[in-house]
Amino acid sequence: MSTELRTGFQADLHDLRQGVALLAASVTELVPRVTMVLLDQDLEGAEYVILGDDEIDARSIDLEERALTILALQAPVASDLRELIAVLKIVAEVERSADLCVNICKAARRIHGHTLDPRIRGVVQKMGQQAQHLFKEATEAYLHHDSTRAAALNDMDSLLDDLQRELIHVIFESHARDHIDLQVAVQMALVARFFERIGDHAVNIGEKVRYVANGWLPEHAGAARFNARREDDE
Repeated sequence: MSTELRTGFQADLHDLRQGVALLAASVTELVPRVTMVLLDQDLEGAEYVILGDDEIDARSIDLEERALTILALQAPVASDLRELIAVLKIVAEVERSADLCVNICKAARRIHGHTLDPRIRGVVQKMGQQAQHLFKEATEAYLHHDSTRAAALNDMDSLLDDLQRELIHVIFESHARDHIDLQVAVQMALVARFFERIGDHAVNIGEKVRYVANGWLPEHAGAARFNARREDDE
């Protein structure tokens, strides 16, 4: 590849990286917004987020198409190839996280008019804060190819998992005391899962960052067990 073509390729890669980071930052900003939509029972805010998901989808498709075009025209190798592969996967993680934010808004509409126990509200607030923190860290790790920062995401996610379990406990304790009805309890349990999944997507982004930075790949215990059994049968 000539110096001129190489310079153009690197510029395209830089622009693509910035686009992915901006998309991820949009979700980072979305998490506290949907948390407040839920807690404030803000129907107008919920509608705004739901309608805005089309833009996230469109931006995701554009980034994927740009990555595929670079792959087809430039035939990159080594770290550049890893980055483009990672872009395709990271964009999917971000887009799914935006969908989870939409799901939280839909849950907010379903529980509209029902008062939430203060303890439920407190844990929801903490989950929203931790999910936002995870996504912000994942975005920064990606933007700077910071594998150390990316590796720390798994431990951060453990706190979000703990908060999910706490919220489930508080929800059903509130239901047992007749503070909320069953349908509201079910919706709030789903909300707990939605926040937890946003954290999982942030961890997945971190894994892709580590792959770009140094070729690291996560262990797949289930696949390893399957391959071991297959080898034993042969």
